[in-house]
Amino acid sequence: MDPNLLAADLSCLSEEDKAKISSIIDNFQIRDSLRTYSSLTERCFSDCVNNFYRKSLGKQEEDCVMRCTQKFLKLSMRVSIRFAELNPDASTQ
Repeated sequence: MDPNLLAADLSCLSEEDKAKISSIIDNFQIRDSLRTYSSLTERCFSDCVNNFYRKSLGKQEEDCVMRCTQKFLKLSMRVSIRFAELNPDASTQ
């Protein structure tokens, strides 16, 4: 969708409606962030933690969790950069 078209559509709304839409968008972003965090936690835990003989992670498990998390962060950065390349106008608004 053209960002200019979206901005034009929002300009006809009252300040109260703009605030409501902004609140809804913020809630979606928070929900998506929590889902992403939960998914990452579940994936890394399932891949890396194999037993429950101690209450702390072993060195091998800890290293695995670190690698898993770093992979996810690198992927997220690459995706963000790619989206920015595809939509350079979004960063100026």
